[in-house]
Amino acid sequence: MLISHTLRHHVLHVTLHRDLDVTNRAAAALQIQALVQAHRPTRVVLAVPSADPTPATLSALARAHRMCASLNIPLALTGASTRTRRLLDVTGE
Repeated sequence: MLISHTLRHHVLHVTLHRDLDVTNRAAAALQIQALVQAHRPTRVVLAVPSADPTPATLSALARAHRMCASLNIPLALTGASTRTRRLLDVTGE
């Protein structure tokens, strides 16, 4: 399982269980997209598996960030370094 999620008080909490690679990046991004579209949360909190994620993980995070921004849904990262949050222009949790 690449990701798991919970929905609490209209906040979608998504956990990436391991860093992604090119073989599973698109699947994880699509799963996150489907969760956001299905639940329409007021906020998304994404927990990453390492402070400095792999390029494939960063790609999936950037895709999630763009999608959330287009829907006016704030996105926060947990477990990410300040550098990673700055790259994606998101807040920490």
